[in-house]
Amino acid sequence: MGVIGIQLVVTMVMASVMQKIIPHYSLARWLLCNGSLRWYQHPSEEELRILAGKQQKGKSKKDRKYNGHIENKPLTIPKDIDLHLETKSVTEVDTLALHYFPEYQWLVDFTVAATVVYVVTEIYYSFMKPTQEMNISVVWCLLVLSFAIKVLFSLTTHYFKVEDGGERSVCVTFGFFFFVKAMAVLIVTENYLEFGLETGFTNFSDSAMQFLEKQGLESQGPVSKLTFKFFLAIFCSLIGAFLTFPGLRLAQMHLDALNLTTEKITQTLLHINFLAPLFMVLLWVKPITKDYIMNPPLGKESIPLMTEATFDTLRLWLIILLCVLRLALMRSHLQAYLNLAQKCVDQMKKEAGRISTVELQKMVARVFYYLCVIALQYVAPLIMLLHTTLLLKTLGNHSWGIYPETISTLPVDNSLPSNSLYSDLPPTDGKMKVTVTQITVALNSLKNIFTPLLFRGLLSFLTWWIAACLFSTSLFGLFYHQYLTVA
Repeated sequence: MGVIGIQLVVTMVMASVMQKIIPHYSLARWLLCNGSLRWYQHPSEEELRILAGKQQKGKSKKDRKYNGHIENKPLTIPKDIDLHLETKSVTEVDTLALHYFPEYQWLVDFTVAATVVYVVTEIYYSFMKPTQEMNISVVWCLLVLSFAIKVLFSLTTHYFKVEDGGERSVCVTFGFFFFVKAMAVLIVTENYLEFGLETGFTNFSDSAMQFLEKQGLESQGPVSKLTFKFFLAIFCSLIGAFLTFPGLRLAQMHLDALNLTTEKITQTLLHINFLAPLFMVLLWVKPITKDYIMNPPLGKESIPLMTEATFDTLRLWLIILLCVLRLALMRSHLQAYLNLAQKCVDQMKKEAGRISTVELQKMVARVFYYLCVIALQYVAPLIMLLHTTLLLKTLGNHSWGIYPETISTLPVDNSLPSNSLYSDLPPTDGKMKVTVTQITVALNSLKNIFTPLLFRGLLSFLTWWIAACLFSTSLFGLFYHQYLTVA
């Protein structure tokens, strides 16, 4: 049996689908161009001149001689002009001019392809139960996470290029805040936050030491616990800095979406969507969720309602359902953002003075121009949460069943395959079988070092951390837009 086997066929088929079908049937384009989103068109200079009562047929700019030269003075209009913007449905032609549209389309469509590969692989593993194959869906999930982090990094560097704004200071401040927060969380005992990070790291160190001893090397371990937590805190601070503006933007869109709808069901779903990261954070707070649900105080005796494996499975399903809810409400939030164009015009009408027609047109057009930037800020954290959860299930050796089979949490036997595997091969099998066996031995050696206990602790912490960063930044944004901005 090959190292990858049928999964390689699935990967090749999905690569062909991405090349042939997705350019014509794209979920990313459908989310924007299905007709439900409407954007506000900026008025032309002629329309603004008519509204301002300047219906002259001459030039649109006043010409005045100054030292022998003609000075062009841009046309200005009163700010309290009676202006109502026209709306238009977002079409595929309109998206060609949007900033970051290729990045948005690639991230969403590749995530769809990776999710399909993951689902097919999980079905294959549930029926065939291969033991010597590498789960290639893990590679797809890691690629999705790398693309999402790359996009967020690109958006963050865009804020750093702004010289006059305070976006750079906000990112740096939140980065330091999340670094301190990560260091504080990493020293909290497992009795309160049950990631399993301590157990996983101990198992990783012991496995690595045994591997090095079998190779004839003396070592105290690959890395100390303090160094491991320090670099993990630095990585967490970077993630927090990348998620700062997505959280702040989500708070503003949440408030605008609530004002946009009058249906109680939709408002309830919007509130649940906003509080979804908080629910995810509480899932790992042991005294609030796990201890109380598994051992509720029912009279004098506490009867466990479920096993630990069942609780872990329910936690995975709840995170996925909350991610689906956030994706379902994506259009409501994007429409709330597009309505900022009319909101800015209404705010301008309350001010005194005049404004140039060019500045007014830029103010309206800028909202639609950055639609894909806002879409990326909305969907990239969602993608990170979803695929860290999928990795947690696969690499953490969890189950999708509500009543899963008993899964051993004991450390994996670290006995490494000996070199006799190579000598046992018949010489007539050729170099191909030797290569496959070498790869299999290498993968088994890595599995003995990077055990499910390590991945369970690390991925649980990262999933919790992404949700905690989102909730912290969105909560601060809610406070800022609700109480600190001038209405």
